[in-house]
Amino acid sequence: MLAVLEVLGVLAFAASGIIEAARKRLDVFGLVLIAIITAFGGGTVRDLMLGNKQFFWMTHQELVLAIIVIGVVTPFFFRARHIEITQRAIEWPDAIGLGLFAATGAQLALDNGQSPLIAAMMAVVTCVFGGIIRDVLVNEIPRAVNDHQPYALFAFGGSFLLWGLEVLNMDKSVAVIITTAVIIAARFLAITFKWRLPSWRL
Repeated sequence: MLAVLEVLGVLAFAASGIIEAARKRLDVFGLVLIAIITAFGGGTVRDLMLGNKQFFWMTHQELVLAIIVIGVVTPFFFRARHIEITQRAIEWPDAIGLGLFAATGAQLALDNGQSPLIAAMMAVVTCVFGGIIRDVLVNEIPRAVNDHQPYALFAFGGSFLLWGLEVLNMDKSVAVIITTAVIIAARFLAITFKWRLPSWRL
């Protein structure tokens, strides 16, 4: 089940990468590169930190191929349909990827014997690092640290929800699904009602 959710998270983040690259009018190589980095960047950093010997994309190479194909085809689809890509369009697949990657990242860390705090940190790493690399490559200040939305906060808090449900002896699969749904719903609410974190100035 974790593998299935990880695949869905990869596809959601790949979509956000494709949308951002298309907004920046990158060429096809740049678009595919941004999509792959956004999809796999956070999970790769997480696996490195947890000491996993094989990265997720190495054992699921079909996903890499699928992202390449989608990345090549999508711009033609947008042009044929005259779809105008907006800044807001990237937020919805990002929200889905957030919930999926936060829950799976935290569960993988817990299964690895890590504490709830480390699991929460791994959830944040899984969700945030791909987007940070994406934004740097397209010459943007990373949204994770700049747009004042409670993005990483949902991943961090959701991890403790996951841990708490499992402490209460809930089945792991059910706990992961509930956590994923709660994080996605919270992120959708934040987008809809424009929730913002306060700015700090020295």
